[in-house]
This record gives sequence, C-alpha cells and structure tokens, in this order.
Amino acid sequence: MNTKRLAVRSSSTAEQVQFAREVLRSESRAIAGLAEQLDGEAFRQAIELVEHCAGHVVVTGMGKAGHVGRKSAATLASTGTPSHFLHPAEAVHGDLGSLGTRDVLLAFSFSGETEELVRLLASIQHWHVPLIAVTAHSASTLARQATVVLELGRLQEACPLGLAPSTTTTAMMALGDALALAVSRARGFQPQDFVRFHPGGSLGRKLTRVEQVARPLADCRIARQSETLRQVLISQSRPGRRTGAIMLIDDAGKLRGIFTDSDLARLVGQGREAEFDASIEHVMTVGPKCVVAGSDLEEALQLLEKFRISELPVVDADGRPVGLIDITDLIGTPGCRRVDTDSSVGVRPLRIHRPEPNDSGMRS
Repeated sequence: MNTKRLAVRSSSTAEQVQFAREVLRSESRAIAGLAEQLDGEAFRQAIELVEHCAGHVVVTGMGKAGHVGRKSAATLASTGTPSHFLHPAEAVHGDLGSLGTRDVLLAFSFSGETEELVRLLASIQHWHVPLIAVTAHSASTLARQATVVLELGRLQEACPLGLAPSTTTTAMMALGDALALAVSRARGFQPQDFVRFHPGGSLGRKLTRVEQVARPLADCRIARQSETLRQVLISQSRPGRRTGAIMLIDDAGKLRGIFTDSDLARLVGQGREAEFDASIEHVMTVGPKCVVAGSDLEEALQLLEKFRISELPVVDADGRPVGLIDITDLIGTPGCRRVDTDSSVGVRPLRIHRPEPNDSGMRS
C-alpha cells in the first residue's frame, strides 16, 4: 500500500471537512446579520400586503433565486396563504395569465437586475400589482419598481470562487420563511389548519384526529352487554362492508366490552355453541382498549401496534362510543405494516408492510 498517497488523501479529506464547516459558518453568519439589520417597517408592510392579499401571492425568480422562490411559494401555501410560482421567462410567453389584479408579486433576485425579471416587471406595470422585492440593494431596477423592498445587503458567497449562489440563496430562503411564518402567525394559523393542507405523511398522521378516520357510530355494530350472543348476532347482522367488532355498552350507554369476528370463530372452533344463548358479557373482552375523541391518529396507531389489535373504539369524555377505528380503514396510512400473527392470542391487526426498494430501484 502506498502510505504516502494515503496520507495525502487523508489530509485532503480533513481540509474538505474543515472547508465544509466554514461554509456552514459563513451562511449562518449571513442569516444572523440579516436578522440584526432587518428593516422592521418594510417587513411590517410586507406582512400586511401578504396577509390582506385578496388573490394569490405569486412568487417569481430566475435561476437559483427561482428555486428559492418555488420553496417560498410552497411554504406560503402550506401555512395558509394561497400562492404559486411564476417563471419569469415563461411569463412573457403566455404564463402571465396566472397573475391577477388582486394578487401580490413576491420577487427574488440578489442583483435586482436579472434580465428576465426586469422584462417581466415592464410587462405588468399597467396592472398596478403590489410588488415585494427581496434583493441586495435598494438602488437596483427591481427595488426601484417595488412597493416594498426587503433588503439583503452586501453578502459574500461561500463559494471559494465567490460565484456560485450559496450564502445569498440561503439568506433569501431564510427571509422567505420569515415572511411566510410571520403572516401565518398574524392569522392565528393553528395545527388543525396546517393538517388541512398537509394531510399526508408523518406530519398529517400526527395532526389528524381519530374521529376524522373512525367509522361514525351509525356505521358501527353496537349492542347491550345484557343481550345474548345469538340476539346480538341476529340484530347486528347487516349487508355490505361492516366492522370486524361489536361494541357492547351498559344501560348508561358506556362502553363495557367488545366482541370480534375472531372471538366468534374461536367459540365455534372450540365447539362452544351452547354459549350463544348466554349473555354476551360472558364471552366479550371486558374493558377494551379505546381512544378518546380528539386524540391524534398517531396515538391510535401506537395502541393498535402495541396491543396487536384490529379494532379500536373511539369514545367521548364520558366513555360512550362515538365511532370505531378498523385497521382495514387505515390501509396505506404511514405507520401501519403487516407483521406475523400468533393465532394463540386471538385478534391480530392487518398492518401494511412497505418493502424497501431493491438494488434495481424497484419495490420487491
């Protein structure tokens, strides 16, 4: 082994890591400096323009600033502000139709002199659309035409050549986030507002309430615990898709037990048909696991997983059933996966397993 070459490579790697750290420090210093020099009055005006926009906040920018603009438009939209991105070059070739007189234009350009952006501004002057400019200098063409200027000031790129947009785009993105979140806060945007725009993935699962996915009481099987098993089965039989469990209540309407299709199969398999004419309370599961209405779906998923059950009653604060979560209704919900079951313990949930991609990139 060539130890000299190995030493050179190790030294080079150490230098690269050190340079990476300096890039991060440089960009963090830029954001910290931007926070200190932020023009409070200009930022307040920008918040008011966005908050009271009757149409959409249309975000634009070219090149790397355009990528920042796309992200800012997505952040605005997900936090309650209708927003979309408009490519400045495509705008002058027909996409100007996506800009309306009730909209606000948010433009990103560090130099403020980007040719495509300047051409776009000339095309929309007669519409009198309010313009918020995120740029380096108030003397630029973009800034001079803007209603409000959010000035970035002098920034040095972290790129060793001083050319590749890095520090500047980081600062622009941070300022875009600050504007979107400040407007969201001004509107009193709440977690349940957020989940309306982001129902999927782990975020949606954490914020979704159990009653949003549970079957309503009208679609559930429910009976009194004092009835016989035969009476319950006859009275609760119904055509079409049904839940795999019957919720059992007392005379006050409170949940006392649950009887599942697997419980029925076990009785038949063990030759215990004589118990069909006994009170169902003798064969039901007493004090079943349940979840209170208003709880997060994540909590329900954890109960299903931990106790390996397929049906989870949803009850109100007084313990009265208001619905039922059936595991089959959660197919495709992140967090549900298929696992091996143990027939000796009774009911097991249907959980979905998502196989990892194989080496070819396809799912096995």
